[in-house]
Formats: sequence, C-alpha cells, structure tokens
Amino acid sequence: MGRLIRNALMMLLVMTVITGLVYPLIATGVAQVLFPHQANGSLVERDGKPIGSELIGQNFDDPKYFWGRPSATTPQPYNGTASNGSNQGPTNPALRDAVQQRIDALRKADPGNIAPVPADLVTASGSGLDPEISPAAAQYQVARVARVRHLNREQVQALVAKFTQGRQLGLLGEPRVNVLQLNLALDGLQTR
Repeated sequence: MGRLIRNALMMLLVMTVITGLVYPLIATGVAQVLFPHQANGSLVERDGKPIGSELIGQNFDDPKYFWGRPSATTPQPYNGTASNGSNQGPTNPALRDAVQQRIDALRKADPGNIAPVPADLVTASGSGLDPEISPAAAQYQVARVARVRHLNREQVQALVAKFTQGRQLGLLGEPRVNVLQLNLALDGLQTR
C-alpha cells in the first residue's frame, strides 16, 4: 500500500513539473519567437507607449470617433478584468431599455441620420469587450465622424474601406472593422 501511494505521489510530482512548468515554458518560448506581437497581447503603441490592444475594445464616446460595441462589463466600460455578458434575454425589459438608451444616444450624436441602427451598435457581445464592429455599423457612423472632424465624407469612407477585414481564410466569421485602428488612422489623418 505504501509503495502504491509513493508511486502515485511521484507521478503527481512528475506530471506537475511537466504540465505546470516545462510545457508552459516551451509554449511561451515558441510563441515569443514565432508570434511575438500576438504573444504580448497585440498591443498598439503610440509614441512608444501602449494605448490599447487590437483584441480588446476601447471606450470611444466622443462623436469625432467611431464607436464600438457597447460593453456589458461593469462598473466602467471595457474593463478587461470584468469580461462578461449581460445575460439578458430578448424578453427582458432591462435589455429593451438599454438598447433604446443606446439608440437614443446614437440619434442624439447624429440627429440627421435616419438610417436603421445596426444591431451591433446597440447590443453587447458575449465577452463585452469586442474590438470590432460590422462594416454596416461603421457605415452608419461615417457621416457623423466626417461632419464633426470637418473631413470629406469620401476620405472617411476610404478609411473604413481600408480597415475593413474580410472573412478569415475566406470563409470564417464575418467582415469586420477594428475600431481602435480606424480611430487611430483618423487621428493620423487630422495631424497631417
């Protein structure tokens, strides 16, 4: 019986070292060598300082910026340590109220826009941290951003087209626009 327990403890120790120390170190090392940008969080830098990640949404609420999907995180928007969904179903009055408030905010920021509001601008995702919006959501905001920034609408339209990514491998997912990259390009356009 003692030998059985000793063998079990030895196996536990060996497997703990292999799976808890050796494997993570090898995986981290390989990732750092082959994919350093992704392994370090896909950080976006400006003037040598990280300002965000390509993988986590940012809170943009100034009308001169494209707005991303609403966040279900609390207490502040896009709190990466509180990633979660709202868990509100379609019959929940709180969800209907939140969606209506978001529609009202979009209409207030762009009163002349009578187009239907794309769903991803008023509903949070499962993680509450989506960095991307649909091309339709970006198109909905083009006129507002161009007007507030005193830019030609075609310039803004061209930036949206430039930052629209297609399906991965031509078939996975949906076309999308990374909001942080688009807004940084807009800021760069203004400084030129």
